Amino acid sequence: MFFSDPLLYAMCMVETGAALFLLVYFIITLSDLECDYLNAQQCCSTLNMYVVPKMVAHLTMTALLILHWHWVLFLTALPTAVWIVYEYIKVPAGNPGVFDPTEIHNRGQLKRHMRDSLIHLGYNLLAFFMYLYCMIIALLKDNPIKQRDDEISSEF
Repeated sequence: MFFSDPLLYAMCMVETGAALFLLVYFIITLSDLECDYLNAQQCCSTLNMYVVPKMVAHLTMTALLILHWHWVLFLTALPTAVWIVYEYIKVPAGNPGVFDPTEIHNRGQLKRHMRDSLIHLGYNLLAFFMYLYCMIIALLKDNPIKQRDDEISSEF
């Protein structure tokens, strides 16, 4: 164990909160592209810049959960980690990244990216509250104020 449970859950909450803000940014940028407020090159280069940090953060969080033997939380985080890695690996060799400006308007890729971002947003919102609940329970379990019975005074 590297960290205490409350610290681990707090770190997971920070990562999930950052992912929530990032996914809201993804959704806003993709909807701007859909409405032609942005061009495809600008949109895709902006979004591709954040794909690897999002993947590294989620994989780090998933690895920390398994190292701390939190199996249930690990199993809830594993499918999204696998999906993020799968999205990154399946990019063809000539493409600039997950979001390709020449292909994003073809074959419904824009709708697929929007759908995937909304699914990830829903998962991260649920995960944020799961980590918040686990952190509160862990804080209540660990009593930071250790008192002996004779030190407890009932006088006011």
